[in-house]
Amino acid sequence: MERKRAIRRVGFVVLVANLLLVLGKGGVWWTTGSLALGSEAVNSLADVVYSTIILGGLYLTTKPPDWEHPHGHERIEPFISLFVAVGIFAAGGAILWQSTSSILAGAYGGDAGMLGVVVLVVAAAAKYVLYRYCYSVGREQNSPALVAAGVDNRNDILTAGAALVGVIGGQFGYPILDPLAAMVVSIGIVYTGYEIVRDNVNYLVGAAPPEYLRALIVQTALSHPDVYGAHDVVAHYVGPEIDVSLHIEVEGDMTITEAHDIETWVVQAIRNIDEVDDVFVHIDPRELGEWKEDDETDRYTMFSPDGGDGR
Repeated sequence: MERKRAIRRVGFVVLVANLLLVLGKGGVWWTTGSLALGSEAVNSLADVVYSTIILGGLYLTTKPPDWEHPHGHERIEPFISLFVAVGIFAAGGAILWQSTSSILAGAYGGDAGMLGVVVLVVAAAAKYVLYRYCYSVGREQNSPALVAAGVDNRNDILTAGAALVGVIGGQFGYPILDPLAAMVVSIGIVYTGYEIVRDNVNYLVGAAPPEYLRALIVQTALSHPDVYGAHDVVAHYVGPEIDVSLHIEVEGDMTITEAHDIETWVVQAIRNIDEVDDVFVHIDPRELGEWKEDDETDRYTMFSPDGGDGR
């Protein structure tokens, strides 16, 4: 329930903030004709559209499990993120075409003046706050959609800075800097889309999680005193969460109840890892001759997260 409230709250805040930025940037563009401000207004309008999609999508992803979706709805999130990326690519392409056409035609935008400078500075500050907010909550709640929104807000700081250069350049008698700034903004927008696709495609193709998580899974299984080894460990993403299957090696002279208790302990311990959704454990008694060497598992037992988990 707390995850649901946190994720929906972030989506609503991002939507309202982007609406305000569209009004501010769009108002200055309407009165001055600055291409840099116009590109930023389009950027923020794209943010409003995908913020609306994210908010609606997050409502779906935070619904509890039901008969048709026994594992819940979190796996929708990567699709939401990719939809966001498509909209970002479209916005970036439109701005790039407009700015390039303006430079080739020698028709530069108007001077946004000090009002444009103020709006862009405020926008950059707001985007920094939104970046920290979205990225922090997205990581804390394991939400790829919020992380994608955070990445977009981070890159919007750079595009606002580029637009600011164009506006200031126009004031100092270099009007060509206005469409050039718009072009830089468009490239930043397209790169944001690329980052979102790159970060979410692994969730959709069932890629393995980072090495530090695979090591943590193995070390957790082996932390039970009656588990002597593990092999055939498979961990992969199903949406933003991880499914795990593995074989654990135990002595064969215990009762079925004792073996069941070990299995239950290992399953629950691995499920307690935040990113893990479901765990499947197979027990191999020594007497069946199914214990075997697993070089990858042996390496994970010596793995230290401090050695660089990529976070």
